[in-house]
Amino acid sequence: MNSPNTAIMQSIEQLNYRVTVGDVATKSGLDLNIVQKELLKLAEDTNGNLQVAETGDIAYLFPKNFRSILNNKYWQLRGQKALEKTWKIVFYLIRISFGILLVSSILLMLIAIVVIVIAINSKGNDDNDNNSSRGGGGGGFFFFPRFWFSPDIFWIFTPDYQQRRYQRQLSNSAENELNFLESIYSFLFGDGNPNSNLEDKRWRSITTVIENNNGAIIAEQLAPYLDNINNYSEGDEGYILPVLTRFNGYPEVSEEGEIIYYFPELQVKAQEREKVSVSPYLKENLWTFSLATSSQKMLAVGLGAVNIVLALVLGSLLTSDIAEEIGGFILFIEFLYPLLLTYAVSYLGIPLIRYFWLQNRNNKVKERNYYREEKANLLESSKELELKINYAQNFANQTIISQDNLAYSTEKDLLDQQLEQKNKIDDEWRKRMEN
Repeated sequence: MNSPNTAIMQSIEQLNYRVTVGDVATKSGLDLNIVQKELLKLAEDTNGNLQVAETGDIAYLFPKNFRSILNNKYWQLRGQKALEKTWKIVFYLIRISFGILLVSSILLMLIAIVVIVIAINSKGNDDNDNNSSRGGGGGGFFFFPRFWFSPDIFWIFTPDYQQRRYQRQLSNSAENELNFLESIYSFLFGDGNPNSNLEDKRWRSITTVIENNNGAIIAEQLAPYLDNINNYSEGDEGYILPVLTRFNGYPEVSEEGEIIYYFPELQVKAQEREKVSVSPYLKENLWTFSLATSSQKMLAVGLGAVNIVLALVLGSLLTSDIAEEIGGFILFIEFLYPLLLTYAVSYLGIPLIRYFWLQNRNNKVKERNYYREEKANLLESSKELELKINYAQNFANQTIISQDNLAYSTEKDLLDQQLEQKNKIDDEWRKRMEN
């Protein structure tokens, strides 16, 4: 968030927080265009309001604590960015730790169990059948190398792996089925944000709507693509301020007191363009629990169950006297046991918590989609809005910069262009005289 102009803020305070563009320009001595843009941006950042007079003139009303609102917003944005960076690093470390523990915990527990069982058997505390059944667990060693040595083993630990995996999976699901280790990550942590490009999609849709209407629209035409509408009361069109700020738009008032918005800079084109189809409203994708196949999810759950069983078996064996007698490696495992048990529980606990969290998140996504769709349907069915849109077209104007209306170009010498311009004017006068 850029710092607002100090002179403009001082002018607003001196003018008792209710100003026009002319008021602030006169008080501050700044250019009218600069004042117009700064007031729009300041109104957006401080939840200011637009007031329309019967004459069609517009005043800006700011809260008296707008400086405090700006400071709070500034620190909130800084804190949010710092938190996002910190969480990205923390989550990266958590993901790596789970990847390492995935293999090492099972191997360590199996080895420890085998060592303790062999020690018990050597003392005659267990029969041969029990020994063979316990020892048979070692077959699990042959389960992992085939999956561990994957082409993705080097980039799977990168911080942006999750989002890259999601995009790659969507690009071609047939060729990019998750391997074993990827399916475990998907089961534990999901596959990235399905709406990571939502803001790009939002602004592309908004500019398409503006261009399709030749640079002049009403607020209701953009409502199906915005999320900040609920922050404003009914009839308050302050939610369109971010659009005006982003694309240098200007409000204009009809004789009936209705506001339309036009964007002069978006009305200028290098060549004529046809209307482009655009979705009637911005639709968010639902969050998926995992892109892993059903069999891979079952395998991941089974692995979690094995982890817990091994941890419980190991815990019972560590309480025996023989474990203390062995010492060395077993004492090291005993020291690590709380971590191994925590991992075994977390392995199934994290996906379970994430599942219910995603249900709540998807409900909010559905609610936003439904609200936007309602706005789009209202736009199609309301005769009143249709008349308002028709009025907005009075300000629709598309300027095409073609070769015929060029006054100057850097690709040619200035004197040559002046001569061509003079000849063009002479030709026009000659044609008029002949007619």
